[in-house]
Amino acid sequence: MSNSVYMSPSVLGVDLARIADDVAKAVSGGADWIHVDVMDGHFVPNLTFGPGLVAALRRITDLPLDVHLMVERPEWYIAPFADAGASVFTFHPETTAHVQRHLEQVRACGMLAGLALNPGTPMGYAEEVVDDLDLLLIMTVNPGFPAQRYIGTVTGKIARARSLLNSRRSSARLQVDGGINRSTIGAARGAGADTFVAGSAIFDSDDPTAEVGVLRRLCETAA
Repeated sequence: MSNSVYMSPSVLGVDLARIADDVAKAVSGGADWIHVDVMDGHFVPNLTFGPGLVAALRRITDLPLDVHLMVERPEWYIAPFADAGASVFTFHPETTAHVQRHLEQVRACGMLAGLALNPGTPMGYAEEVVDDLDLLLIMTVNPGFPAQRYIGTVTGKIARARSLLNSRRSSARLQVDGGINRSTIGAARGAGADTFVAGSAIFDSDDPTAEVGVLRRLCETAA
């Protein structure tokens, strides 16, 4: 498990009318990345953002932009998001026929390549391409909407993902996303996660800047 904890606040949790202010608060709190959830209304039942938002975020922050695509045919969007300034490009294996090819394409475009597994997605998808991964994302909710409850049984899957990465001596980061807050982040960290996406927990708090630090300290306590 990496000793370095990364916090990746999700703009899915911001007030879009004040997105620049909210992102600035997260940056001031010590955020490492900014997370952008991209949904197409097909793979998940919601519509959110596209490359235009990433380009806008790139104009207001130098932090890596951590883009998570919950869309069908993610290969269509590799170049557009790279051109917009994305730093990390994560997609789901169920959404395309050629996972390994597209991981290579992501890296060729200068981004870190990530694979996301839903709670019901077998770990075998990651086992086949672990050497092509810079990031493995374990969803701790079924994706689509913010402010969902962390699925406790997925903690064991996080531990299995950590064992997989360690057994292959992979340097890929192990990210978790969904229901991450003060009550759940310790369990995810203890199971081996090192990169944490949180939206509502940060941006619905009284002090988003302070909340980033609180969550980081809880990780350090749990490690």
